[in-house]
Amino acid sequence: MKIATIIVRVLMGALLIFASASFFLKLAPEPEVTGDFKAFQVGIIASSYLMPLAKGLELLCGLSYLFGKYVTLANIIILPVTLNILLINLYMTPEGLPIAFFIFFANMFLIYRYWDNYKSLFTA
Repeated sequence: MKIATIIVRVLMGALLIFASASFFLKLAPEPEVTGDFKAFQVGIIASSYLMPLAKGLELLCGLSYLFGKYVTLANIIILPVTLNILLINLYMTPEGLPIAFFIFFANMFLIYRYWDNYKSLFTA
């Protein structure tokens, strides 16, 4: 199980780093979007801070996963981002569902694997 944890952690870290680096360095052209997702994306871009914030968190958490430091903290920080990625893909862009499922369930798996570190949060 320890090897599976390392594999999931490294894959998720690499994926998050790639996604944030491609955003900041403009490595890939923006895909053409339509419909509800276009309206949603226009709103996010109009806020001017939300995408850089999310991608910055992805970069920091990806580095944390890759190096294996502060993974417990990274799991909690990236959870709302992974949930949002899953829900956006579920309701607006279903072609991205496989990656969204991987990211979300990898996050859930890592939370499960590091659950002993979270127990003190749930004691009265």
